[in-house]
Amino acid sequence: MCGLAGELRFDAQPADLAAIERITHHLAPRGPDAWGFHAQGPIALGHRRLKIMDLSDGSAQPMVDSHLGLSLAFNGAIYNFPELRQELEALGYAFYSGGDTEVLLKGYHAWGEALLPKLNGMFAFAIWERDAQRLFIARDRLGVKPLYLSRTGQRLRFASALPALLKGGDINPMLDPVALNHYLNFHAVVPAPRTLLAGVEKLPPASWMRIDASGNTEQKTWWTLPYGPREDEKHLSLEDWTDRVLDSTREAVAIRQRAAVDVGVLLSGGVDSSMLVGLLREVGVQDLSTFSIGFEDAGASAATNSSIRT
Repeated sequence: MCGLAGELRFDAQPADLAAIERITHHLAPRGPDAWGFHAQGPIALGHRRLKIMDLSDGSAQPMVDSHLGLSLAFNGAIYNFPELRQELEALGYAFYSGGDTEVLLKGYHAWGEALLPKLNGMFAFAIWERDAQRLFIARDRLGVKPLYLSRTGQRLRFASALPALLKGGDINPMLDPVALNHYLNFHAVVPAPRTLLAGVEKLPPASWMRIDASGNTEQKTWWTLPYGPREDEKHLSLEDWTDRVLDSTREAVAIRQRAAVDVGVLLSGGVDSSMLVGLLREVGVQDLSTFSIGFEDAGASAATNSSIRT
């Protein structure tokens, strides 16, 4: 899962590393395996790591490439990183780690924001460009990975969780009444960019923001969900669509078992999670662990958290 945090100053002062340390360590449940910090003039980055793709310290974060002048804090998983790595190696890039973090860093150097449509995965990340003195932050297409922002005239601060962001201080905890209305009416959902706090926003899904050390900001939506069939799909039958959905689901399940740790499935009791187990077996995953959780106040006889080998 991982967790990231950071601060960019606009007032020519060094970033408040102590605040970033407090925020980052509050993210420990998201990343219990390792942590790190990087500070350089107006920027400070923090990271809590959950080791998934690469278990070595070569993928420790924040990842700093002094030759490229880039620093990265990243939360998520890029499933097609082996294919992207091959593309980058063909362009002359050399790698010292075996995971997706370094691919993300060097992919940004090669392609800039054009990297984002190439990514197959879920992510929120922040990249500091040392020479240009600017920060680039982005989220995945559906906003699976969160990124909360707090901005004043002096600084931008960000983190993977709202309670952690508050640990940095200097945030008014006043509720946003519109967001509270959304929360109560939309089954605990507050649409971006709002959050329950008036002084904190979320970077919207499928968006990126570039901001320099003077506070100048550019923000764009890099992907939108297309509705309706393409021209070559208009004459497909129901059976054709059924086959396409199944094939796409197979591909998605197969690529998501790329990990340096065991893969498991949380069984919700519905058809979808059971189907995932079957598809994982189909692609060759052995000794798959499945988990089920029940709660006494929801009608279960006892709370359970079981592991079943399939």
